[in-house]
Amino acid sequence: MRSPTTTTTGLCSGAAAGARSVRSGRWGEPPRTQAELDTALADLAERVTRRMQRKGRAGRIVVLRLRFADYTHATRSCTLAAATADAGPVAAASRELLAAAMALVEARGITLVGLTVTNLDSASGAEQLALPLLDSDDAERSA
Repeated sequence: MRSPTTTTTGLCSGAAAGARSVRSGRWGEPPRTQAELDTALADLAERVTRRMQRKGRAGRIVVLRLRFADYTHATRSCTLAAATADAGPVAAASRELLAAAMALVEARGITLVGLTVTNLDSASGAEQLALPLLDSDDAERSA
């Protein structure tokens, strides 16, 4: 008999100015194959980013949380080049993080997959531009 799968979604807040992260998790019957894990990550990314879009937020840091059958935990994170509220980049980043942790998943079995996007900012379309600190002329003058 398959146990039901439970999913949670929420804003994590500790500041009066607003939420600092958006998370979603899935537990219950563990996904057994890479394809099932990919599907679970895509669903979680969609759920998290949909909530971010409703709140007008975008984030840069993607955090993958794993709980294994032996009740140990692992957390992996990466920082995106630009803040996003799109499911595609969040899902792609979470898949890369899972690929890096796949040896642990295969060795220990997995019972929980969680996804958090943090380092949230307003999704107003404002973009932080990179400053060219040294160009070729400056590099020659400073040498």
